[in-house]
Amino acid sequence: MAKKKQRKSKITKGEKLLYSVAAFSFILMLSLKIFCGASIGEMKMSIEETKYKIDAQEKANESLTMKVNELTSFENVKKVVEEMGLAYNNDNIIVVDSGRWLCEKTKTDNE
Repeated sequence: MAKKKQRKSKITKGEKLLYSVAAFSFILMLSLKIFCGASIGEMKMSIEETKYKIDAQEKANESLTMKVNELTSFENVKKVVEEMGLAYNNDNIIVVDSGRWLCEKTKTDNE
């Protein structure tokens, strides 16, 4: 019977372990990069959708502001007052300025 010669592996167990850990780390980092990239892309899409909704709401707000300004115009108020049968009296007009009420008649009454 012929004796079989055992071949000695040129790669030791420590090197195999090191290569295995390196390969596992590479695969883990690659999958982590793909997962994080997908999450970032999804978040960017969400941000763009929110920006679009904000722009649409700002346009709607601007439109409503213009409508309010139109309805509160002096001519429109005067027309509504006349339709209700009321008279225009300049002394009873209250001017609103920056959220504060100013009334000339009230100031003179208090003095």
